[in-house]
Amino acid sequence: MAWLKRLLLLLLVLGLGGAVYWGLRPDPVPVDAAVLARGQMQVSVGEEGKTRIRDVYRVSAPIAGRAARTSLKVGDEVVGDETLITTIHPADPPFIDVRTERELRAAVSAASAGVGYAEAELSRANAQLRLVEGDLERAQRLSRSGTISARALEKAVLDVETAKAGVREAEASLELRRSELRSAEARLIQPGSRETYANGDTCCVEVRAPVSGVVLSLPVDSEQVIQAGKLLAEIGSTSDLEIVVDLLSNQALSIEQGARATITEWGGQPLEARVRRIDPAAFTKVSALGIEEQRVNAVLDIEAPRETYARLGHGFRVYVEIVVWTGDDILLVPLGALFRAGPDWAVFVVEEGQARLRRVEIGRRNTQVAQVLSGLEAGDLVILHPSDRVEDGIEVAPRQE
Repeated sequence: MAWLKRLLLLLLVLGLGGAVYWGLRPDPVPVDAAVLARGQMQVSVGEEGKTRIRDVYRVSAPIAGRAARTSLKVGDEVVGDETLITTIHPADPPFIDVRTERELRAAVSAASAGVGYAEAELSRANAQLRLVEGDLERAQRLSRSGTISARALEKAVLDVETAKAGVREAEASLELRRSELRSAEARLIQPGSRETYANGDTCCVEVRAPVSGVVLSLPVDSEQVIQAGKLLAEIGSTSDLEIVVDLLSNQALSIEQGARATITEWGGQPLEARVRRIDPAAFTKVSALGIEEQRVNAVLDIEAPRETYARLGHGFRVYVEIVVWTGDDILLVPLGALFRAGPDWAVFVVEEGQARLRRVEIGRRNTQVAQVLSGLEAGDLVILHPSDRVEDGIEVAPRQE
């Protein structure tokens, strides 16, 4: 009976020990997990872009002057060589200060005196002409009777011709002086005076639309004085849209001409597009963090029918994802499972209810998954977003996605 009591006592001690162990044993750490599988992988570059009309015509003023108010509005349709954009009239003369006004009035007085002098010279020339014409008549009568010589008659004819030339000279001088007077009086015209448009025959230049399309912008829509080369309007056809997106120069190097792209976040269904051109020259752009970046413009053609994006216009914001690489039968691991273990990438793999640290080698990545080159196999269960409670060898309770 003694050995039976010892056996019962041993069993009791073992039972109490087991109960204490199970009572003090830590619970498995709950974790999210995912099973690795093979599939298709796509790597793309995403950036904000904007739409633009392929050919935008910028109409500028050919001359300086006063542009009349236009009847056009942004969005109006125009017909090439027919629709009037604006009419440019001569600009008003500048204001005249007191000193300049007195100088100009003195010039008017001098020109007026010159007119009077020229009129007197014309009167003298006419009187001289009448005198020599009378002498010529007498000389002709005396020449018929043989009283005077032929030379005297020729002298009388020459005097008449000389007097006529003097009259023409005096008339020309009078017209010159009158023109000088009008010029001096014109320089006295002030802005807003009646003389500015007194004749009603001021010239103007009509600026018409160079092509058919719609008005994109009207920098000059009210009457104002403009200089030659001033932008008057921008015209284009919204049926010929393209997408331009500026990429980091190192991103642009990985994009091939003709690469597929998807246009999203424009207010409708995703649109298919293709890269038509990568600009050969980069430009410097300061990021929101104040960092200077070298960026390159990529131009894309929309391949979807125009009816599917009819609401898109010039300068609209879009989001562009350009496909850089595509692979099939790739072992994929979620990015949430990866973390750094020194210089290497690593994951926690669930093996027999325990978390095991495993170093892996990865290749290409996108925003969701990464390509596994070595260290994992299809079907492995990896822990997603492991917390600081997860360590190598700890028991876990996976919640498989």
